[in-house]
Amino acid sequence: MSQDSQHGKWTISSSDDDDDDEGIPLSGTTTSKPHQPTVSNPSSQWSASPPSPKLEPVKATAEVKPEPANTPVSSLVVGSEARQSAAKNQINPVKYETSPSLAGKRKKEVSDGSGWALSDSDDDDDDGDVKGKGLSNLPKRAPPPSPKAKKVKVENERPPSPHGRLYYIDEPEDFFESSVPCLNDTYRFYLNKVTGVDRKYNSGALHIRDILSPLFGTLKESVQFNYCFDIAWMVEQYPPEFRDRPVLIVHGDKREAKARLVQQAQPFPHVRFCQAKLDIAFGTHHTKMMLLWYEEGFRVIITTSNLIRADWYQKTQGMWMSPLFPRLPEGSSASAGESPTFFKRDLLEYLASYRAAELEEWIQRIKEHDLSETRVYLVGSTPGRYVGADMDRWGHLRLRKLLYDHTDPVPGEERWPVIGQFSSIGSMGLDKTKWLAGEFQRTMTTLGKSSLRSDPPMHLVYPSVEDVRTSLEGYPAGGSLPYSIQTAQKQLWLHSFFHRWKANTTGRSHAMPHIKTYMRASPDFTQLAWFLVTSANLSKAAWGALEKNNTQVMVRSYELGVLYVPSAFNMKTFPVHKNPFPVSSSAGFPVPFDLPPTCYSPKDQPWIWNIPYSQAPDTHGNIWVPS
Repeated sequence: MSQDSQHGKWTISSSDDDDDDEGIPLSGTTTSKPHQPTVSNPSSQWSASPPSPKLEPVKATAEVKPEPANTPVSSLVVGSEARQSAAKNQINPVKYETSPSLAGKRKKEVSDGSGWALSDSDDDDDDGDVKGKGLSNLPKRAPPPSPKAKKVKVENERPPSPHGRLYYIDEPEDFFESSVPCLNDTYRFYLNKVTGVDRKYNSGALHIRDILSPLFGTLKESVQFNYCFDIAWMVEQYPPEFRDRPVLIVHGDKREAKARLVQQAQPFPHVRFCQAKLDIAFGTHHTKMMLLWYEEGFRVIITTSNLIRADWYQKTQGMWMSPLFPRLPEGSSASAGESPTFFKRDLLEYLASYRAAELEEWIQRIKEHDLSETRVYLVGSTPGRYVGADMDRWGHLRLRKLLYDHTDPVPGEERWPVIGQFSSIGSMGLDKTKWLAGEFQRTMTTLGKSSLRSDPPMHLVYPSVEDVRTSLEGYPAGGSLPYSIQTAQKQLWLHSFFHRWKANTTGRSHAMPHIKTYMRASPDFTQLAWFLVTSANLSKAAWGALEKNNTQVMVRSYELGVLYVPSAFNMKTFPVHKNPFPVSSSAGFPVPFDLPPTCYSPKDQPWIWNIPYSQAPDTHGNIWVPS
């Protein structure tokens, strides 16, 4: 069975499986190889096994500049090989040719980690991050240019985008220059710098080179917790004077994937590894955190970015950067250096959950530092099944407990909408009551000890096909938004909650979100009851799900985020900052996207990454044809 749409004839295998396995299988397991249609131009047709007829890509409507004469629209064929093949490309990723007319059309094998990451799974990962760097199936080659038109690779140049070196030509001159930004010391919440936007929207934003700059401290050692790594690229982000300082990598890879990661690090003897235990199927080590130990003290950064090139240039990412924590005096008590939010205790508990000898020295170092200036609460997830008092230690029940203990009811709270914004979506059941409007909504609507069980509006912000098509990266941005057709067609009810990604206030409407944020806003969207930035996407794997008649909670993945509540800042609510750039000392909270969110129109469809979009080219003249 096949179906005709504006994007050509296409079919996708349907799934009767109704479980909540949001993640890709653990490395080393066998996955079925996805079907691989052949597509070479926008008018191509392809078919595989039967799809659900209910999900059909919508024709893009925005105007697109035509390709230059005699330059065919390329088809950007995105590989979806099994994990073993995809991760192999991590070692030798694909670099695109630099000629603007050939951007995204030619391939050349290199070993500098310049590829970008795509998942290898037919099932959606609960993460917006996707394993394996590089493309395993590339489009047919365009007519070759004359030999003299070919550009020679220049060493130590600015990192290429998927579209070639010239794509970054409009960067501000100081984009890569480390300087102490105008730090917003009230909230210490920052967005990443983005290339291709007005310079003012990078004022006070942070690039990874800024974070690791000597201006923030004289680095002695660091730990990098993350999901995707490009080791060579990561090492290059450290300043030359710190580039050989010990780095511990905390990851979740197993077997072949782990071996590939270790192989990446062979040229870097200062890089060591700690493998996170993932004992529950379909879990991932999704936490993104840096621990930085300086001669002057200690710092924590909790972010939403993978340690790969593509995450740091044209996506919207967020982070919390701690103050510089000074060392405690010798002989301080075990409880010394605690914050009013018990951040030190909770960070130590989170690190202890790894049960890893490699982290013991870091646990001891943290104990020796003063974290008392911290004003956020830690919200983590660690894999396991928890009962009794342990149920509210992790996941959304941890968030529920914090909101119960540290927020206050507000008048008319039943009209205060819940907003969730994320880059990937897991399986949530046949209807909203199964999880989203049940246990998860109960958590999100908790405000202090109010007995009111309100049912306020829930706005879910997730990019539409048109958002991706017209983005700075074009369709390749969808490689970091892995919502699959197999999951989407089982929960069409969810799509009525969706809102567009629009971020004009931060200049990032065309920088697709890899950030994940959740908040409770006033009906007029000028105040926030709380705000959370986290690695956790909208999935049960990330947030946990109740089992055994609500007497047990099961969490699959490692996640980490920080919760802002007004009481920790001596406020009743957080005022929303209407113009957060350039950064100022305003008391307003810099929400990363526009409020109120914009509801999907009848023509809008959520971005689904494993179906083709071939009717309208993206901002680089490419179409999207997954294999």
